[in-house]
Amino acid sequence: MHAHLPYVRHPEHEDFLEEDWLYEAITETYLPMLMKMDAWLSAKHPARITMSVSPPLSEMLSDSLLMKRYRTRLERLIRLAEKEVRRTRHDSRFASTAAMHLERLNRCAHTFNDVYSRDLLGACARLQDEGILELATCSATHAFLPHFAADPAFVRAQIRIAVDAHRTHFGRHPPGIWLPECGYYRGLDQFLADEGLCYFFVDAHGVLNADPAPVHGTMSPIVCPSGVLAFPRDPESSQQVWSADSGYPGDGRYLEFYRDAGHDLPAEDLEGFVLPDGGRRNVGLKYHRISARHVPLDEKEPYDRVAALEAADTHAGNFVFNRTHQIDHWRRVMGRSPVIVAPYDAELFGHWWAEGPEFLDLVMRKAIYDQDVFRVSTPTDVIHSGLDFQAAQPSMSSWGAGGYGEVWLNEKNDWIFEAISEASAELQRVLARYPTPSTLQSTYLNLLGRELLLASASDWPFILTMGTSVGYAEAQVRRHLDRFNIVRQALSLEGKSGDADIQARMALVDEMLTIVDRDRIFLKYDHRLFLEHFRPPWFDER
Repeated sequence: MHAHLPYVRHPEHEDFLEEDWLYEAITETYLPMLMKMDAWLSAKHPARITMSVSPPLSEMLSDSLLMKRYRTRLERLIRLAEKEVRRTRHDSRFASTAAMHLERLNRCAHTFNDVYSRDLLGACARLQDEGILELATCSATHAFLPHFAADPAFVRAQIRIAVDAHRTHFGRHPPGIWLPECGYYRGLDQFLADEGLCYFFVDAHGVLNADPAPVHGTMSPIVCPSGVLAFPRDPESSQQVWSADSGYPGDGRYLEFYRDAGHDLPAEDLEGFVLPDGGRRNVGLKYHRISARHVPLDEKEPYDRVAALEAADTHAGNFVFNRTHQIDHWRRVMGRSPVIVAPYDAELFGHWWAEGPEFLDLVMRKAIYDQDVFRVSTPTDVIHSGLDFQAAQPSMSSWGAGGYGEVWLNEKNDWIFEAISEASAELQRVLARYPTPSTLQSTYLNLLGRELLLASASDWPFILTMGTSVGYAEAQVRRHLDRFNIVRQALSLEGKSGDADIQARMALVDEMLTIVDRDRIFLKYDHRLFLEHFRPPWFDER
């Protein structure tokens, strides 16, 4: 699973809509999945699962302000769910679903506050230490790296800072990395090897088009020229879950994502959830099932939890059955055990597909106890399995629409790439001018690098391409680029004593304080990670 969200933090507002992305994911995906993993641990199931956690997500999950706001949000949701239980108590169509939501939210609150002590990263680290969970990293701000192939300093910094952040949050060097959007280009693996990473994931065609052609297709990882392993996504197992037409989540018995009480209930019943302009937001209380794809939202049928769980059980059984036949077939063809890689966005399980955590739990249990053809493994397990893997050069690829890079660079968002490229070149020029910076100059240089990284997140060009939250995405990129220029101006004035220089520097004080306070990400990172010759303190521990 790949867990990532764009970095969103707005302390200047008491309630900010885009922060909901994090709060929804915690309630609907991260807490439910961690609870499933803890259940596997308690039952002593030999479960193994890999999850990459992006640095922006890690930074938000460790942010005291955001976690305090999440707790407040959860308390408000519980109060709303309690009102909903009272409202629907005589309505046989919705009473049980309202009770389900209240029980779910109370369980999340208990787990978040009392079991995990509001520390989800600590829960991940503990599950890692117990052998259930393998934690991988992602690039520093989820930049689409193939578009920066001509800027090795930028790519190196994205990888190094990700490793540094992972070590800070989880106490271990990450064994591998999820390349943002599975974006790979020739030579990228060497940057991974340089930072002590052993594996990454690519879409199927990244390996199918490798040089030389892979003997086992997507049924085995390949060894890149750097020695790092590339694990290809299996199209068959992906299609059964991801496909909009035939994937499991589209079954009519499952909860309908797009029909939400936040839009259905009267505004007076949604205290604390209606936006200042009267607009509505999702609250996660949903009462209807998908029914059929062609059915309008206002005609969706009431949700039946029992039927939905029966569907999850059936689909989990079908998934495991298909894997046993797939693996048995390829074992005969290959004369050895194949490796099936089934990666998904973590938010699919619970947020987009409400029954996703139950499906994954059932898949794990059935894979462990109901068959003897294969076993669940992590990439590190595979690396240590003793299997030999073919050496080959993967091709440029991504898992985005079209399979390459057009989602993140097109006529809707190309201005971003040009601006970031210019800022990155300027950062290198500035770093060269300050080979031995003072403490204050180092602070400025750190801020320059941070704003560049935040502006380069792949989330923003993706949103511009898809046409959702366009205003916010564009504002975020421009805000970080503007801050980059403000910091650069402040740095250029440092040490100058002329009256005009002092006045200009004083005029920037408030803006600089805002920049320092607004985003609390990578607070301890070192700007020297942008320099090729710099060896991080952990370099020899890789």
